[in-house]
Amino acid sequence: MYWTLELASYLEDAPWPATKEELIDFSIRSGAPLEVVENLQELEDDGQPYESIEEIWPDYPTKDDFFFNEDEY
Repeated sequence: MYWTLELASYLEDAPWPATKEELIDFSIRSGAPLEVVENLQELEDDGQPYESIEEIWPDYPTKDDFFFNEDEY
């Protein structure tokens, strides 16, 4: 399983919190690449919903990770 920014971006609009099956269903319906569905299928399923993309990919960058000052524009 591997994640890239491009692949993970397909899950940004997912209905969080969501179970593994809900995320797979969302990915298929939204037209995400096959790699996203394959990555989700490899997740451990303990029946508990995932609260955000950070639980799936802990290194997912947030707005705080970018040094863009929105006040300047």
